[in-house]
Amino acid sequence: MFTLGINAAYHDPAACLVQDGRVIAAAEEERFTGIKHGKRPVPFSTWELPFHAMDYCLREAGIRLADVDHIAYSYDPYLLLNGRGGDAIALPLEPSRHPAAGEWESPWDPLFLSSIVNAPRHLAGGFPHHLQQRFQGIRWNGPFRWHFVNHHLAHAASAFHASPFPRAAVLTLDGRGEKATTTYSRGEGTRLHPLGEVHMPHSLGMLYEKVTEHLGFLHSSDEYKVMALAAYGRRRYEAEFREIVQLGEGGDYRLGHLHLAERFGPPRPRGARIEQQHCDLAHSLQKALEEAVLHLSAWLRTASGETRLCLAGGAALNCVMNSRLRDEGPFEEVWVQPAAGDAGTALGAALWIDARVRGSGERAYRMEHAFLGPRFPDDEIEQLLRWSQTPFHRLRDFAEEVACLLAQDRIVGCFRGRMEFGPRALGSRSILASPIPRAMQARLNEIKDREDFRPVAPMVLQEEADNWFEGAGVSPFMLFVAKVLPHQADRIPAVRHVDGTARVQTVSREHHPDGHALLKAFQSLTGVPVLVNTSFNTRGRPIVCTPRDALECFWTSPLDALAIGSFLVEKKDRPS
Repeated sequence: MFTLGINAAYHDPAACLVQDGRVIAAAEEERFTGIKHGKRPVPFSTWELPFHAMDYCLREAGIRLADVDHIAYSYDPYLLLNGRGGDAIALPLEPSRHPAAGEWESPWDPLFLSSIVNAPRHLAGGFPHHLQQRFQGIRWNGPFRWHFVNHHLAHAASAFHASPFPRAAVLTLDGRGEKATTTYSRGEGTRLHPLGEVHMPHSLGMLYEKVTEHLGFLHSSDEYKVMALAAYGRRRYEAEFREIVQLGEGGDYRLGHLHLAERFGPPRPRGARIEQQHCDLAHSLQKALEEAVLHLSAWLRTASGETRLCLAGGAALNCVMNSRLRDEGPFEEVWVQPAAGDAGTALGAALWIDARVRGSGERAYRMEHAFLGPRFPDDEIEQLLRWSQTPFHRLRDFAEEVACLLAQDRIVGCFRGRMEFGPRALGSRSILASPIPRAMQARLNEIKDREDFRPVAPMVLQEEADNWFEGAGVSPFMLFVAKVLPHQADRIPAVRHVDGTARVQTVSREHHPDGHALLKAFQSLTGVPVLVNTSFNTRGRPIVCTPRDALECFWTSPLDALAIGSFLVEKKDRPS
């Protein structure tokens, strides 16, 4: 049985294909279109279906859309339609004079909901012409069965059904779903038992988004920049955030008024100089989020009776918060789904519907790695290199040759194997560098045209992690931070943030053999089993997906070399 999961409602459109409980493929639409987070400048096209990501998933399985049994869309518009059913397709195509439902915040909400209700029709007739092979010949009502899945339920299933735990508490923290912003549940087998939820307008995720925008960054996109900036600040606005975030009993919380300009002064214009007050605001916001989540998780631990926690939703990409929850929270173990944002709801919706339809109490899948995207054979890569007249040579030993370049402080783009699912590059679509030179972080930020305050992250041999980072444990998805051990700090200064932490990725031989071999080879040359790993892209662009993307990014940025498949490309003006 094939189940295709789709996210397309807000941002980060994505697709995921599940066969009999096992994930076959998953990818974000932005990797194919080049439009980061799926945010087109054209109004409302955010809701377009992820046709390219769906096409990839079908191609990976060798099937057409007509072979799919179920489609799971990670948003349920009927939760906001007050019981309206079939006549929902007649919702107006522009703001109307009819009174809006109480849950609607904008006169455009009817169009938003109408677009989602009509998603099956868009699927049948709106696909791009060059994808006809896999989409042609279907009707809007089949042969598949269509399912709308509650957005936060899809988040929760993405966390629990992919986790290593047979039972656990589940917490979702997002900007918003249909109505919910935060949900609590207890997972057991393939079931999720709801324990409570918080509704709009009370949303920790939306609070973080609004402050992100106030600080001159893009909301639903640049929240990780605010997290990084927070390390430079102090708790200057602690009292203000205690007024804003009002923690209650039973997992409930309320937000006070969010007139940010009244509380914190005028917003920072985008691109303007960052002052200490901006750092202090970011720091105070980050601490408010962490302390709120610790409070909520304490209630969830008691209400669920579970000792393990699964976490998803956009706020679960905040690795500083995750680490504090892991270290100071009431749960013995915390697992975060690597595509925790909205893209991951495609995974959760597919796993949820698959489990419901098959009726199995056993889960067949455990997300031990995130390499679920496209791969490209060497013959295709070589053909592109020759067509583009790119000088190259075939690698005799990937790990040895690339490690040698890195040990010479060369910066290398790495394009090998299947692309990662989620926002983190984990070695398959990465820019790699040595962590030993102190200036390497600045070099990388210059190459990627990033803000100076942003750190770069380390990948480390899993068996060596605890010798370099305090309590690193097993962290394959780069979703937790750990302190760099004091006696190692001067050996890897490029990956140590201003607060002494690093966002660690541990690499095992079992799940990432290429990365493990490369780290071993670098260790044999330098004595350091750590590399800098940042995403293979430049500012405003998604992570590269295809060999052509990799070549374009390489030639339009000051990278020194490109390891692409079994081949190496070096720039002519670099020493051999």
